[in-house]
Amino acid sequence: MKGKNQKLKLLYLAKIMQEQTDDTHGLTMPQIIEELAKYDIEAQRKSIYDDLDALDDFGIEIVKSQEGFRTYYHCGNRDFEIAEIKFLVDAIQSSRFISEKKTRELIKKLEKSLSIYDAKLFDREVKVTGRVKNMNESIYYAVDAIHTAISENRAIEFKYFSWNLRGEEEFRRGGAFYHVSPWALHFDDERYYLIGFDNEKNEMRHFRVDKMRNVSVTEEKRRGKKEFDKQDRAKYNEQYFRMFGGEVETVTLRCRNEMANVIIDQFGRDVWRRPEDAETFIAKVDVAVTSQFLSWIIALEGKVRIVAPEAVKEEMQRLLEQTYTE
Repeated sequence: MKGKNQKLKLLYLAKIMQEQTDDTHGLTMPQIIEELAKYDIEAQRKSIYDDLDALDDFGIEIVKSQEGFRTYYHCGNRDFEIAEIKFLVDAIQSSRFISEKKTRELIKKLEKSLSIYDAKLFDREVKVTGRVKNMNESIYYAVDAIHTAISENRAIEFKYFSWNLRGEEEFRRGGAFYHVSPWALHFDDERYYLIGFDNEKNEMRHFRVDKMRNVSVTEEKRRGKKEFDKQDRAKYNEQYFRMFGGEVETVTLRCRNEMANVIIDQFGRDVWRRPEDAETFIAKVDVAVTSQFLSWIIALEGKVRIVAPEAVKEEMQRLLEQTYTE
């Protein structure tokens, strides 16, 4: 009597070969028969030979090798090589808009393209923590709603927030919904931006998608096409400093309270900070002290100042002298 999964034999055989074999790990014919039996599938040698040939014809390369008196079979090609998987994982890990939880989920999905042996080695190398990540997965639903609205020529509504000094979400406009006609999604410096026409303000604006909450598609038709067509897309590119190497130091900053949103955006919600007085707070950040970082401080127009260490203050003074002295 044949096993109940007999009709699925070819599919399970493909699964076995892709998961349990690679260039350094093969299975003998008795081992393949044993693995199929775990799925309640009975198989004879000749039928498996034919099935392996069928997989090879389909594009799942089956390589046959001889070691002494034993013949081994393994999967010779995959959708992704391990080096390509590592490249994709690095891109996912470095993306701010992907939450830590979603990062782990995506990496696990990519690992399914590897053999169980490569996946184990790979899993030990992957580190997810220690990066500034988006803390709320609502961004995925927001992006989906925006794409839907654009394809259906409809407006969206959402609430928009900033970070306050306590690291809490503080909604703008008193928590009222924004009504916006979405025209494009722009990805820049690891963040998604919505370019849309603000139906209340009657102007084109851009919004950080990770700061949008309760996003939904409305029945209202989009507005602002002429205004959007007139815009130079480059003006929507938010410029943030990038840490191109350099020694990482702990830098103490004195910040005006309204800069809490900026500091948390750049360094993460867990950045060390404490109130100093009614108008300012102190933050300590671990950062590579480069000209990009110092220029970022300058661009904040005195609302964020370097308190310590002295060497960084001196470096800032040198940069100012070089920049503004003829």
